[in-house]
Amino acid sequence: MKYLNKLATVFCFAALGLLAMTSCEGGDLYKVDSPDWISEAIDSIKANKGQGGDELPEGTEDVYTIGKTDYSSGWWADFSKYYVIPEGAVWNAVFNLNINPAAPNTYKNFALILCNDADRGSNIEYGAIRYDNQPSGNSEWGDYIDRSCVESTLTFNTDTDAGVEKLGGRVILTIDRSDPNAFTVTMTNGTVTKTYKQKTPLVNLNADQSNTNIRAFLVPEGSYINFLQSNIEPIGGFTSATDKQPLSMTLNSVPKKVLVGSTVEEAFANVSATIQYEQLVSQTVPLSQLFYTSVDLNTCGKKKITVFYDSTFKGEKATTPVYAEAEFEVVDKMYTCLGASDNSTGWWGAHSENVKVGPKETVVQTFTNYTSGANNWNNFVIVLCRADDSEYAVVRSDNYGWGDGYAACTPIGTQGDWATWLAAMDGAKVTTYVTNNGDGTADVKAVMIGNNGQEYTQEYIGINTVDPDNFYYRYTVDGCHYEFDDVLGADDNTSGWWAAHSPNEQVPAGYTVTKQFINYTSGANNWNNFVAVLCRADNSEYAVVRSDNYGWGDGYAACTPIGTQGDWGTWLAAMDGAKVTLSVTNVGDGTANVNAVMVGNNGQTYTQQYNGINTVDPDNLYWRLTVDGCHMVFEPFGKAASNASKSRSARRRNR
Repeated sequence: MKYLNKLATVFCFAALGLLAMTSCEGGDLYKVDSPDWISEAIDSIKANKGQGGDELPEGTEDVYTIGKTDYSSGWWADFSKYYVIPEGAVWNAVFNLNINPAAPNTYKNFALILCNDADRGSNIEYGAIRYDNQPSGNSEWGDYIDRSCVESTLTFNTDTDAGVEKLGGRVILTIDRSDPNAFTVTMTNGTVTKTYKQKTPLVNLNADQSNTNIRAFLVPEGSYINFLQSNIEPIGGFTSATDKQPLSMTLNSVPKKVLVGSTVEEAFANVSATIQYEQLVSQTVPLSQLFYTSVDLNTCGKKKITVFYDSTFKGEKATTPVYAEAEFEVVDKMYTCLGASDNSTGWWGAHSENVKVGPKETVVQTFTNYTSGANNWNNFVIVLCRADDSEYAVVRSDNYGWGDGYAACTPIGTQGDWATWLAAMDGAKVTTYVTNNGDGTADVKAVMIGNNGQEYTQEYIGINTVDPDNFYYRYTVDGCHYEFDDVLGADDNTSGWWAAHSPNEQVPAGYTVTKQFINYTSGANNWNNFVAVLCRADNSEYAVVRSDNYGWGDGYAACTPIGTQGDWGTWLAAMDGAKVTLSVTNVGDGTANVNAVMVGNNGQTYTQQYNGINTVDPDNLYWRLTVDGCHMVFEPFGKAASNASKSRSARRRNR
């Protein structure tokens, strides 16, 4: 309404001036051109409000912000209030949708979520309708949403098409339940109109069938919403536009670790604060608008930063400032990280490379999981796919998944109390096992050692529809990040022979167990690189084999060692930072094979094989790694996947 008031004032002054001019000779009210500044004002108002005209539906002021004003809100990170819509009612909402000028994807706008009349976390969703329209993508989803009911005046062929900025401005959203035999949703900013016209009423998902209410709320992604008005009072009440005092603040995107010697500006560049004001109003402000205590970033160790804010909602001096504290660690080494280290990367926002898993093979990987702690699903996610990234299944850490192959599997989780588990997952040490059974099925297992020392497991047994010759996996994130910081040996390569060992991994008869790691060497000798030990459960050895075509043990004498290292000096220099894929195969007939593929720092591929190691009990074969003037960092690597094909290939449905 403030735009209407200003515009009315402009027109009043203009009208008075124009009326006066009619008394002058030759004056003609209908031929006088408007001054440029009036035209500019009108153009500016139209740009801010969209092209929908000045007519607004009846409603009450409801003024608050949804999403981070720096456009950093990830999917399912920020929510509007809940609006309860009775049967037979029409809900009209008005808000300004702010689109990032640099938005690269059409889905960087907002989604309307429809659910039954229950609180968040215990509700059942009808589904979601996003403002953009992409028939081949995920602009709508849910078990009770029929995509054939969608019409739009703007259609995108892919989620990278240009034109997302056309969705910005003042949006009028209408949910119409007035027709007992239909259900209609309309979203329009005057430029783009999208409708959902279902010719049947919504089914009743409430436990109490006498309750016919539904709820609706908004979720932005890479955008933010300035809500203006609603004709239905939301849960928590309306919010007025009067100035408001700050009540509390929450820090966002504080990094878990900071590299020693960093400046505050470098270390906390992405930090912002969500300020909670009176009347349930909140907004997010950048670090540049905050005050913070000095903090020592030149020495390693646990640190704390205290941040203050002293302004009202309208920027006046607050009666009482608010503050928040956050802990972090200053470290002298940063490991490879998937996702932003402040857990701000949203759903599907980062992916590891695809790792191939052959028939009868298990790939073992270790990492540290960090979570925002907002929801159970804000932890590691594993995608099982083909070489072209088309998916068999997507599985999470919290006993949930989806996909064509998921329906047949048996999910087994030992998390127990979810709140305790979620808290323990921030810094949990995770080992994942992805197995291609070779018969069209696959298994996934995760062992999680929480920050409370408790062990949790998550398994998905019997995922099907798998092509055993075209099976890969990768990791993705959702409000979390992983550090591939599992290291064997001192990182200065001073660990001597037999000084450090990885855990034993069992190799079942007929299967191969594989690990991937980066090998670092002192470079003193050929043998100052990784070493594999084949043993029984009691650690008694079958054989010990090295990277440089040499080994020993009772079972070693019968094997055939084959190495392609070529010139030893060149190979040794290339092994400092080499990417190694090391596999042990239990043939099942009393023999075992070891195969190492080493991609040197020079880009050249070397191989080392030990075939036919004997004296092996096929029911009691394990293997581990040890060091000798070297160290290993365990990281996944493989076929780099296409970013375009992974941008939105699987939309997560929340429980």
